[in-house]
Amino acid sequence: MTTAQTYAEFAAREARGVSHAYERLSSAVSGDDEMLALLDNLPPAKRQPNLLFGVVRFLGGPVEDPAAFHDYTVANWPLIEVQMRARATQTNEAGRCAVLLPVLSMLPQPLALLEVGASAGLCLYPDRYAYRYGDRKIGEGEPVLDCEATGLIPPTTLPEVVWRAGLDLNPLDVTDPADVAWLEALIWPEHAHRRARLRAAAAVAAADPPSLLRGDLVDDLPALAAQAPVDATLVVFHTSVLYQVPAPRRAAFTELAGRLPGHWVSNEAPEVLPYDDLPDPPDHAHHNVLGLDGRPLAWTRAHGQAVRWFG
Repeated sequence: MTTAQTYAEFAAREARGVSHAYERLSSAVSGDDEMLALLDNLPPAKRQPNLLFGVVRFLGGPVEDPAAFHDYTVANWPLIEVQMRARATQTNEAGRCAVLLPVLSMLPQPLALLEVGASAGLCLYPDRYAYRYGDRKIGEGEPVLDCEATGLIPPTTLPEVVWRAGLDLNPLDVTDPADVAWLEALIWPEHAHRRARLRAAAAVAAADPPSLLRGDLVDDLPALAAQAPVDATLVVFHTSVLYQVPAPRRAAFTELAGRLPGHWVSNEAPEVLPYDDLPDPPDHAHHNVLGLDGRPLAWTRAHGQAVRWFG
């Protein structure tokens, strides 16, 4: 897929109906030869829309008007390029816990959670957040994670988590204002509710900071998994991570995750982690597939706002 096609698809499938600003920007970039030439000098994994838009926001640039965005980006490209090469889209969306909760609640308790691609580790606290599925609320406190659930009866209890750890090539520190600022820059412009949710989740994590290891998802996973208490159910999980991993390494990880003790919970795009005989997605928007031990269970939206169960 060309860079132009990547931006056009992002506008049509991910941003449409979710972020008017990013839909306009990505559509404009898809037809902007000057911008595309700059992006094509980057490695393919560094050309993605969310990374470009997040870096420009992080640097204080404009993202509401495509013309102003073009002028700012071209004028400041050396600085933007440095940031894009150094950073990754480590979107740490606590809302994704709402689509993980139905699976985590059905597993033998207590749980030992190990998140691959953990970023700052906000998804390691599914037992500390509150949830609202329609008119059903679970848990107390903040943040409250809203999720539209179809095809399943939402859980009635929170999981019991006795151990939590994360693995990431570049862990972010939830107590570091600069790292939290990068996480905020990755939230789409109109999503004030997600910024408030991030701050509330960051406060939860900062009160009991997670154990995060800088390491590789294949080389360093077995040793970290071995640290989990033997009297808890190990759950290795990841959400929207594997698209950043080269295909051979991705295959090595899925083989490893499938043979570790405990369970493997995945939430990835179907083209990234394919399954046989998936039902049709609910619509043409971008959806992930929630899976348990290599078996698909549900379609989910990227920020945890909806889950449609079919498993």
